[in-house]
Amino acid sequence: MNKFWVIAADVYKKNVRSISFLIMLLVPFILGGIVYVAGYFGSQSGEVDTIGITSSSTELAESMSEGAPEDYEFQVIDSQSAGEKDLSDEKIDALFVVDIEDNNQLNGTLYSESNMGQSVELTLQQTLNTIQTNMRAQELGLTTEEVDSLNQPASFEQQSVNFNDAEEMEMGGDDEDFNYAISFASTIILFVFIITYAGIISQEIASEKGTRIMEVILSSTRAQVHFYGKLLGILLVAVTQMVVYAAAFAISYQWVKDIDVIKNFIDSISLQGIFGTFLMFTLVFLVLGVFIYAVLAALCGSLVTKTEDTSKVILPVTYLSLIGYLLGISLASFDPSNIIIRITSYIPFLSSYLMPIRLANETASIQDAMISLGILVVSTVLLTMASAKMYKSNVLVYNDKGLLATLKQSFTLMKNQ
Repeated sequence: MNKFWVIAADVYKKNVRSISFLIMLLVPFILGGIVYVAGYFGSQSGEVDTIGITSSSTELAESMSEGAPEDYEFQVIDSQSAGEKDLSDEKIDALFVVDIEDNNQLNGTLYSESNMGQSVELTLQQTLNTIQTNMRAQELGLTTEEVDSLNQPASFEQQSVNFNDAEEMEMGGDDEDFNYAISFASTIILFVFIITYAGIISQEIASEKGTRIMEVILSSTRAQVHFYGKLLGILLVAVTQMVVYAAAFAISYQWVKDIDVIKNFIDSISLQGIFGTFLMFTLVFLVLGVFIYAVLAALCGSLVTKTEDTSKVILPVTYLSLIGYLLGISLASFDPSNIIIRITSYIPFLSSYLMPIRLANETASIQDAMISLGILVVSTVLLTMASAKMYKSNVLVYNDKGLLATLKQSFTLMKNQ
């Protein structure tokens, strides 16, 4: 056990003190700072887009100009040719030409030298829709109040419910949005952690094997001890990164808690929603997901003969993780009841991505999560034990004939031991 902790501590200290780990820690904060600064200066900027409007109906162009939103300046132009000249001289940012066809059908075309963005397009589309609706309402003899009544959207809300022992329906806590945000974030974090730490642990093992240092190490300790020590060291590095992010979030909360958006969001959820069963399951799935992929990456790393082949040998780990990530981000987010999602949420390597999303959307119960978690734990233990046994043979096999040949040779050695 003394050698086990020496190996784990060495891996942990070497990675935590590295420049790459520091950069990895700072990247989210740097990106967050860039987004904040960009948003701050964007909100402080007084520059607005000037859009020239021309139409065969001067009254229509003037009405659009008068109803311009605060972020835009609409300027009435006599003709399209004059507008094109102003656009060429950069007096306006874009030219909006509106034609009136039969039945008061409005057709608008926006001309600009560069893309104005979707917000501009949506604003102009909504403005045209409003004017067209009012024009047709006048034809039908409808008043403004009647038009507003027709345009009033229906009210819709979703309410979580549960049933007591008497089978009476009770209103539950509405923490679905919070749970979904957490599950979505955990999917992204899990994918980033897997790709990062799978590369680190496979590189750790491949570099020692490629330089023949492995033979010296295994002369003083068992291969399984070295394998478990490497895994624990990498897992501690990942946990350290999680703890740093959690501490940063707790500290930054003191500055952001008084922001209206954050305050309203916090008031809309319960403490049980923040520190409840869902969050605990999500964290456990996250840690186990990182660990089981780290085991697979360590096994793959022990198969290479040269360090430069590491990126090739961990491709199965990358692709398997990518499948879970894409299923979680796309299909599980929009259709969590899909039969594919329900089945794969119990499959190890994929359940860490999918079961938290099913819990967030309440398409899986706590019992379902416990079954999936149990399968994941058993699979992780069995894979770790099998990988440790194979590791003893793999790290001493040097074969330039490829991955399959190396794997076959290691199986032969393992049977003879």
